[in-house]
Amino acid sequence: MRAIPIPVDVTKLQITCVKAAKPRLVNKDTGEIKRDKDGNVMYELTFLFEDDLGRMELVKVTTTPEPQITPGEEVVPVGLVGYVWEQGGRWGISYRAASFVPAGSSLSAGMGADL
Repeated sequence: MRAIPIPVDVTKLQITCVKAAKPRLVNKDTGEIKRDKDGNVMYELTFLFEDDLGRMELVKVTTTPEPQITPGEEVVPVGLVGYVWEQGGRWGISYRAASFVPAGSSLSAGMGADL
């Protein structure tokens, strides 16, 4: 299956960090850390995504380099994309963001659907 990035429109979502960044593991038994194609460590964060109807979902997002985000902080992911994956009869969507900016900041204002 070819991995095609699917852009995610975050303009109508409130996104709150619930678990700080930690290196993403390739293998939990060996502790091998996942790296991107340039050899940079990939970090995984857990967020609570809430829409304007109050529906909520916990979502893990991968990024590099390590973002300085703390649990409870509201952010706007920049360049958030989803990738559909399938392995051993299971499938899901993994998410990756280029970076994060604080929600309500001048950096996030006016970014709109370009995120």
